[in-house]
Amino acid sequence: MKCLGISLIFFVLMSFGSEHIYADQESQARMALYKKTAALTNIPWEYLAAVDQYERQVHDDPKEGRVTAIKPEPFFWTGSAGEMPVDFFPNGWGSDGNGDNKAEIENDEDVLWTIGQYIQSYGTTEDDIKIALFNYYKRDLTVQTIMNTAEVFKKFQTVSLTKRDFPVPTEANYSYRSTWGDARGFGGRRIHEGTDIFANYGVPVKSTTYGVIEMKGWNKFGGWRVGIRDIYNIYHYYAHLNGFADNIEVGDVVQPGDVIGSVGASGYGPPGTSGKFPPHLHYGMYQDNGKNEWAFDPYPFLKKWERMVH
Repeated sequence: MKCLGISLIFFVLMSFGSEHIYADQESQARMALYKKTAALTNIPWEYLAAVDQYERQVHDDPKEGRVTAIKPEPFFWTGSAGEMPVDFFPNGWGSDGNGDNKAEIENDEDVLWTIGQYIQSYGTTEDDIKIALFNYYKRDLTVQTIMNTAEVFKKFQTVSLTKRDFPVPTEANYSYRSTWGDARGFGGRRIHEGTDIFANYGVPVKSTTYGVIEMKGWNKFGGWRVGIRDIYNIYHYYAHLNGFADNIEVGDVVQPGDVIGSVGASGYGPPGTSGKFPPHLHYGMYQDNGKNEWAFDPYPFLKKWERMVH
């Protein structure tokens, strides 16, 4: 399963060395291409970058010689599912973006120019872009993910966002082990989709990643909880909180280390229920592949992030 992609492997696990240099050069090349296309299409670069970032998580990494991972459907490109060249079947969107009089579906400049032109045909406002993306992908979660990622890129003005953090301060008194798949009793038979980090009431809970707060509120199982969608199509779930940090709201852009709440023991009942189990943070991760979303074990990632911040 492609959880975090090649970018996370390079950026997170390699602080220095040729891999990091290569990855940084790749980010610069991506930014240059996005901004060039933005200037030509009037579509803000962060939306083009977010489309590419999304597709990097649902496809294989870019082929050798390419900078982007966007793979338009042949029918979108040619209007004929690839059965006839675009020159003879002009209803497709594929067009020449680099001035060589060719519309090549594997050429980065042609692809980004085409996507930019397609979005521009709906308009250039945020709502226009949402409509264009929905008509292209036909999926609400995909549109939401791309729009969120664009907000993150806009705030930080780069696609090279590699920092991570552990969800509680490492100087705090805490403990955890792999609890993935353990049986749960409350609410019927189900498995544990996450890792429990035990700590004292009130210990700060932090964002581990760059992303956007998608959910904040009560759930009878998770109690007070927060959900963050990151730039790798991964949803991070923080549950059983004692409360929320001041002024955090759905739609806020967060970065690693931002405090979003505190450790508690809420849940397993109606709003306000607390104390049915020892205080802890339930931390879950859910991957979206463009068609489905599923839980996976966060424990190995928590161990890596814990080592990073020590």
